[in-house]
Amino acid sequence: MRCVIARFPFELTKAGVLESMKGVKPEPVTGESVIIGRRHYPVKQVGQVITRQDRRDFSAAEVLRAMAQLGFTCRAVPKEAPLGMLSPMQHASAMLGTPATA
Repeated sequence: MRCVIARFPFELTKAGVLESMKGVKPEPVTGESVIIGRRHYPVKQVGQVITRQDRRDFSAAEVLRAMAQLGFTCRAVPKEAPLGMLSPMQHASAMLGTPATA
């Protein structure tokens, strides 16, 4: 598949991406990610490996679009719970109430 990343055309295939990422240890994911094989890779790391360009030269959206078109599963940044929401543990604790003093 032909795609443009950082104004450069690339001919990418799913098998080619799998081969390029073979043996590459995933960095910790803090933003958007791509699942390649059974591993979650940060989008910028994948873009750097497959294009051999600096991460500052392309956007995460360009790589996400290309990976999605090739059939890889892409994950967006996980949304944080609103500050006013209680966790299940906090909710259960609130339902039990506070201990009575004697």
